[in-house]
Amino acid sequence: MIARRRQVKTPAMVQATNTQFLDDIAGALDWWRDAGVDYAFLDEPRQWLTPPEDEDADSTGPRRPRRTPVEQVEATPPPSRFDPAALPGDLAAFGQWWLSEPLLDDGSTEGRMLPQGQAGAKLMVVVDMPEPDDSQALLGGPQGRLLDAMLAAFGTRREDIYLASALPRATPAPDWAAMNERGLGQVLVHHVNLVAPERLILLGTNVLPLIGHELPQRSAVLHTFHHEGGTIPLLASRGLPALLAQPRWKAVLWQAWLKWTTG
Repeated sequence: MIARRRQVKTPAMVQATNTQFLDDIAGALDWWRDAGVDYAFLDEPRQWLTPPEDEDADSTGPRRPRRTPVEQVEATPPPSRFDPAALPGDLAAFGQWWLSEPLLDDGSTEGRMLPQGQAGAKLMVVVDMPEPDDSQALLGGPQGRLLDAMLAAFGTRREDIYLASALPRATPAPDWAAMNERGLGQVLVHHVNLVAPERLILLGTNVLPLIGHELPQRSAVLHTFHHEGGTIPLLASRGLPALLAQPRWKAVLWQAWLKWTTG
């Protein structure tokens, strides 16, 4: 029996064979390119814009996992509002309610300051909020000292006015629009109605819109507050922090006070 000798290819022979094979492929591609065929085509049409779920159902290949549908985000429920019928009917009850009502400050009651004064005061002053360091009484810091100086210039003093704040405690960057939507303006109007002062001063640009007026365009404006028993002359000005920072606005407030009280 004659053994067949196995031919061993040298590297040169392999390179020659590969070169010839590559030349054949390149020639075929050139032939189709010259015929105007630049891309590969399928005989069966394919819907490229088919949603992933339908595409998986029609495909004969391996099925891709379905996408988990995004759960619909539940709409945020509207914020709770103050019940007008639940607002206290006298100042003594209002003070206790002011210290304990959760809706006034998203449930937090720490650091709240009571208003000061008696019903029927000749002048009621409403600021936007207590000072950050208030602990014993409303406006016990630099803002309070400025207010006392203003009241002295007006010919009165803190003991003779009714002093209140629109918010129960110092609140960094409060959302005034959200609080007004909750009914804070209604609370303020009710508070003024309980006091029934002869005159009303609002200090803070965000306080005036709470009672139905637009944001003041000047540093001091004159308005009228309408309440259950009639009307009350109203003077609105920038807040005490702004008056501390800009002395010229104090001069504008003083001129508005003179016009308000002598006109």
